[in-house]
Amino acid sequence: MEKLKMDVRDTLEVLGNEYKEALKDKDFANLTKRLDASKEELEKNTSKLQECANELKCCRECKGLYECQNRLAGHVYFPNVYCDKIKFDYVPCKYQKELERDLENRPSAEKQIENARMKDIDITDKNRVEVIKWLKKFYDNYSKSSVLKGLYLHGNFGCGKTYLVSALFNELKLNKKATTAIVYFPQILRTLKDDWDFFGTKMDYYQNVDLLLIDDIGAEKVTEWGRDEVLGTILQSRMNNSLPTFFTSNLSIDELEKHLATASNSVDQVKARRIIERIKHLTEDVEMLSENRRK
Repeated sequence: MEKLKMDVRDTLEVLGNEYKEALKDKDFANLTKRLDASKEELEKNTSKLQECANELKCCRECKGLYECQNRLAGHVYFPNVYCDKIKFDYVPCKYQKELERDLENRPSAEKQIENARMKDIDITDKNRVEVIKWLKKFYDNYSKSSVLKGLYLHGNFGCGKTYLVSALFNELKLNKKATTAIVYFPQILRTLKDDWDFFGTKMDYYQNVDLLLIDDIGAEKVTEWGRDEVLGTILQSRMNNSLPTFFTSNLSIDELEKHLATASNSVDQVKARRIIERIKHLTEDVEMLSENRRK
């Protein structure tokens, strides 16, 4: 019995020392201050609280789901106190919540994109004027034999980038018999990987359709296969055949290059630069900062 008491006392002392050491970390100390829990309860959960503090720090420095470093992507391990006990759970981050809202709204959003027409574009927003003029000029000059650059359209969340390009595509499909494809880039990578039987067929289509929009590039988790074998192959083929290619992104060209340079935890500036040079060859770079129309 005496030995058991000594073991318990030694264990509590070890836990107390670990807790004191952990408090030297500012993020850990700030987290424990916010919890209405006893010192004993905090000491018992030191390792889990350290994990929470580390994940919260990752969230604070994170720019999007594509670079999430936490154990469960899009979530943070977070403590709450119930009945004087600390309970831990995974809580979605702001980017994950944004994604979930988009998924909830996707059926109506897809219908809007499917029916988008240039006559329905809101022209009262002065922040969109440059883009609208560009789209009108492209429409006027387009023919299947013309050699025209596409558009790299980047800007804030929900400002209507995809809708505007979709309106142009729908007009060209209806009035100039162009074949078009709008592909959500993160989903392309998932479907290509999940369905190898049709990999060649789908890649051939993306490489040869008259007009291609690669939507939301930069939102994907970078892999060497996705960057070099999928994106690089599509862009090289379209560049060789002078086929107009469009992109929408929340990232500028420079930010996209940094994003593409990191794959499988290795930095490859050369291959990222190669992709960016292809995008620059295929497109004109236009920024659009406008109100979030998804609100």
